[in-house]
Amino acid sequence: MKDRLGIWIEALQVIPAVTKQQWAEYDIIARWLIATRSAVLVMTLVSATVAGLLAYRDGCFDATVWVLVTLGLVFAHAANNLINDWTDHAKGVDAGNYFRAQYGPQPLEHGLMTKATMLRYIAVTLGVAVAAGLTLVVLRGGATLALMGVGLMFVLFYTWPMKFIGLGELAVLVVWGPLMVGGGYYVLSGHWDLDVILASLPLSLGATTVIFGKHIDKLDQDRSKGIRTLPVLLGEKTSRLAVRVMLVAQYGVVVWLVATGYFMMPVLIVLSASSVMTRANNALRKPRPEHAPAGWPPGVWPLYFVALTFVHARRFGAYYVAGIVIDVVLHHV
Repeated sequence: MKDRLGIWIEALQVIPAVTKQQWAEYDIIARWLIATRSAVLVMTLVSATVAGLLAYRDGCFDATVWVLVTLGLVFAHAANNLINDWTDHAKGVDAGNYFRAQYGPQPLEHGLMTKATMLRYIAVTLGVAVAAGLTLVVLRGGATLALMGVGLMFVLFYTWPMKFIGLGELAVLVVWGPLMVGGGYYVLSGHWDLDVILASLPLSLGATTVIFGKHIDKLDQDRSKGIRTLPVLLGEKTSRLAVRVMLVAQYGVVVWLVATGYFMMPVLIVLSASSVMTRANNALRKPRPEHAPAGWPPGVWPLYFVALTFVHARRFGAYYVAGIVIDVVLHHV
């Protein structure tokens, strides 16, 4: 049981390298966590948590509804990751040692599971998300069905055609903030709040820096395969500048929300993540190196900009949640 918990915890922290023999020995939970790249699902969990905290602060929190919102969002994100791998494998994108197949196991490309098994993973995972969404539609009504429909659109069509025509990054910006936090707050409260949507932007900007970083890292490979992500369309230099602006903007939005009185001063604890942001920002001033820099953690390369932005996004998210928790407590004292 200890070894089983160990791989579960590892899969929640990083995307582990896996051999076919190890895969065969893992239980179904470990396989699902690895196949869905569960380490990145934390960004979705943070968005759902912020939606719940803001609703609780405003006196409109419902624990059952929040659990369903969180379950739906996390499983929708997991399903999207599975569909991403399925689609890219079917289109031949991940063939030939493509970037995605280098930094972690691609279950189909590496022969860890059959297409039929992958389809079952997708069906069950997406089924959980849809079941949670339909339950919320029944319980809450209003625009909940529309929100669910928009979410499903992003899940099903992010990999193709959105990612192929420069809309993938915009989708991430919309999903991880206005849709997850703003929409989650709406389902909990029954109304829209522009301040909540503004408070969601630091999280969606963080998620967008991660996807931008990933697409800059594999810019040349994407261009050669006809995948026109925004970094392919904008070029590396402009894309690196865009990420640097977004990193700074995350803090700017939080400072504005505190200055205008929406949040109390403790939320400025997010500034504690600025040292991690500075490291990422400094790296983004220069072109991506051809080889792993000296001292780069083993097993991380070819992840470079995405690794730096992901570490920052997790750190920023953790401090942001902590600051909002303190804000909620102070509001209820």
